[in-house]
Amino acid sequence: MRKHIVAGNWKMNNGLSQTQALITDLKNQTKTSDAEVMIAPAFTNLWNAFESLRQDNIEVIAQNMHFAEDGAYTGEVSAGMLKSIGITTVILGHSERREYFNETDEALAKKVDAVLANGMRTIFCFGEELADRKAGNEEAVVESQIKNALFHLEADAFKSIVLAYEPVWAIGTGETATPEQAQDMHAFIRKTLADKYGAEVADSVSILYGGSVKPGNAQEIFSKPDVDGGLIGGASLKAADFFAIVNAF
Repeated sequence: MRKHIVAGNWKMNNGLSQTQALITDLKNQTKTSDAEVMIAPAFTNLWNAFESLRQDNIEVIAQNMHFAEDGAYTGEVSAGMLKSIGITTVILGHSERREYFNETDEALAKKVDAVLANGMRTIFCFGEELADRKAGNEEAVVESQIKNALFHLEADAFKSIVLAYEPVWAIGTGETATPEQAQDMHAFIRKTLADKYGAEVADSVSILYGGSVKPGNAQEIFSKPDVDGGLIGGASLKAADFFAIVNAF
């Protein structure tokens, strides 16, 4: 049975006091779904968030990491460093990392390898831009991103991988893929996995949708058979909205 997962990506938002206040608000919410809940604060607040939520059913995860374990990489953070403060899940390949920091499929493959070598889990992101969608190339783009970064792995590695489809044109724009568009792409992603690793592996991997998910549309999106949850941006910065999405299952 695939896990339902709702992960809040806080991006470059919230200093220490704001992080503490939002965590307090999150603790006051009631979870009525079976979804696994995660939040990804900024690097500077990971330890404080982890300590604050140590006894709660909210996992603190990281937004990014470097593929090297150590070395002369000023400003970077390794998988081992994250693991040393209790972080065992990291988001990789977010469209903003690809666009603004020129992350390539090849670099992301190395990051995935580092995650797995450290016994950690990744939420691996991918998705097409608006021009790709308009040209009808969305499936080719998504297939390429998945194959280039993940298809060097053995089937067993997918026990530690969550996939997140995020159409770039729907991130932070207020635009959202229709539930039908999300389902069609998620079904294609699952078929792509099945063609390489078999149906058992494909059916076991949780695939999240990311792209302007809100309390008002989460239930319809999550009702689709191949949508297993969401990677939530802006709506995760308000505790009540975030938990309305968590409880949309």
